[in-house]
Amino acid sequence: MPHYGPDNPDTTYVPHAYPEARFDTGEVALNHATTGSADHPALVLIPPQGTSWWSYEAAMTLLADDFEVFAVDLRGQGRSTWTPGRYTVDNMGNDLVRFITGRVRRPVVVAGNSSGGLIAAWLSAYAPPGMIRGAYLEDTPLFSAEIRPPYGQGTSQVVGPMHQLVSKYLGDQWSVGDWQGFLKALPRELPPALLRGLAAMSGRSGGYFGGDEPPQSMKEYDPEWARAFWTGSATASNDHARMLASVKAPVLLAHHYRAVDEETGTLLGAISDLQASQARRLITEAGQRCDYRSFPDAAHAMHAHNPQLYVETLRAWAASLD
Repeated sequence: MPHYGPDNPDTTYVPHAYPEARFDTGEVALNHATTGSADHPALVLIPPQGTSWWSYEAAMTLLADDFEVFAVDLRGQGRSTWTPGRYTVDNMGNDLVRFITGRVRRPVVVAGNSSGGLIAAWLSAYAPPGMIRGAYLEDTPLFSAEIRPPYGQGTSQVVGPMHQLVSKYLGDQWSVGDWQGFLKALPRELPPALLRGLAAMSGRSGGYFGGDEPPQSMKEYDPEWARAFWTGSATASNDHARMLASVKAPVLLAHHYRAVDEETGTLLGAISDLQASQARRLITEAGQRCDYRSFPDAAHAMHAHNPQLYVETLRAWAASLD
């Protein structure tokens, strides 16, 4: 049985283009990489579930001329501390408040993808006043990551069933580790429409996963994250409508591939048009600017699959904050 994580670094980690460092928040050590000059505005990049900071490597190279870039590993991902039983959006948001306070030490733009976008949204609402200059939410599952959202599909009608399989076959802290069983279960236990949607979101025509062993990003990921989102414990104290109504900084919502399966009503994507519309309404009613960009042909992680478009979008929007 394979076992991955901080206790098994030789089988888990590989070198990357940027040097890594760790910042002690008091509870966790947050691994991160930096590039760019301190003379430029500060930018914190927050990766999605199942992905480490280095998914931003190509984008970081393009961003370095305009920003001092800090790309982080959240708790339970990459080389950051794994914290069984403590994977919540609130905890991760507070981790980054401490990181920005102690490591960045000045106001920042935050840019998060998927669940990383939820944390960016959390920071725009709940970080100390003046800390967040703006939040770029890259294809963020607003409402759709909740169990019973007030608008549209909840997690059981989005990517939740895949999270359930990750939890079942890999187990908290890779305690089960049945990767082959997981691969065999995908076509057997997931609806075909969801498999097609996951492939489209990922930008991989051959499938969402594939391969006889876990991809590098999964080796660096505590599968308890998946259980926390499937059961709702990750978002139990993070009511999205309340969060969006509390936003205190400008927001850019980038909305990527999405479709709805007519037979099952499953949302094939991160956030529906209805959910994006309601998010924009709540932020605007909170008195904050909310810009919106629709990229229906973009992969879920545009920063990895089309870094040039991602950087152009982020750069232009961040410049407008001045």
